[in-house]
Amino acid sequence: MKNATFPARLPSAHHPGGRLFVVGTPIGNLEDITLRALNTLKTADLIACEDTRRTQKLLNHYNIRTRTVSYHEHNEMTRAPELVLEMEQGSSIALVSDAGTPVLSDPGFRLVHLAIRHKIQVVPVPGPSAMVAALAVAALPMNEFIFTGFFPAKRSARRKALGALAGFEKTIVFYEAPHRIVECLRDVHEILGERELVIAREVTKLHEQFLRGSITELLAFLKKTPARGELTVIVGPGAAPEAGGGDGASLREEIERLKASEGLDERAALKSIARGRGISRSEAYRQLQLEKSTEKEPS
Repeated sequence: MKNATFPARLPSAHHPGGRLFVVGTPIGNLEDITLRALNTLKTADLIACEDTRRTQKLLNHYNIRTRTVSYHEHNEMTRAPELVLEMEQGSSIALVSDAGTPVLSDPGFRLVHLAIRHKIQVVPVPGPSAMVAALAVAALPMNEFIFTGFFPAKRSARRKALGALAGFEKTIVFYEAPHRIVECLRDVHEILGERELVIAREVTKLHEQFLRGSITELLAFLKKTPARGELTVIVGPGAAPEAGGGDGASLREEIERLKASEGLDERAALKSIARGRGISRSEAYRQLQLEKSTEKEPS
């Protein structure tokens, strides 16, 4: 590629002196930290923390005395330029979140972006991730997957985000809060259809737990046993749609599942299924009557 050209906005040289280290820290078990991460935290001039109190517990455990400063979603607009200025003056700064890897569903993007714009070297120091840990033991296909972080808390926005994934038939991974998990899974079931599911709870912590089953089965379980702690949800691949539409299950089967898992009557269940399949309620009713008449025909 002799004639290849590169954009001028991608410089080959970094700002001398200062560097930004993006450091992965434990997500529960304090022993899940690399020697490189510990050395980086010890030798940095400053550690930018999502919550200085939580990070201080980790630092105390490993007898690290590096100065800390807060960096979170509520102060990043003003704090990011301040930290960049320090790095331009030669300081090395380690960026950490409360748990796991910064930027991945955690604060940090603005600082990383600004540092790169100012030609400051940004160095990844890999560490734990609840998403990766959960995927490793989910036993669901992971050669292709999409990670969505947290879906919007507002139901209409969440359903819109899920609707954009309706045609994605690979594994989907997201985080969810325990008080929203049932409502979220109802939307997942309606929009994406029945799928295999793994819910990883409190990964690497004392009460680590993995729940496995269909969406319907785990919805029924969570209604009786409310979830606690941080949740990583892995939704298995969807089945390729059949020529007649739907996810392969009959309307009667879908109705019975919804009646059992969510306590809906037949009318409400049919309305929910119609919305999930993208058809009118009258069309769903027509298909249901056709199924019933077919079942009555002698073989």
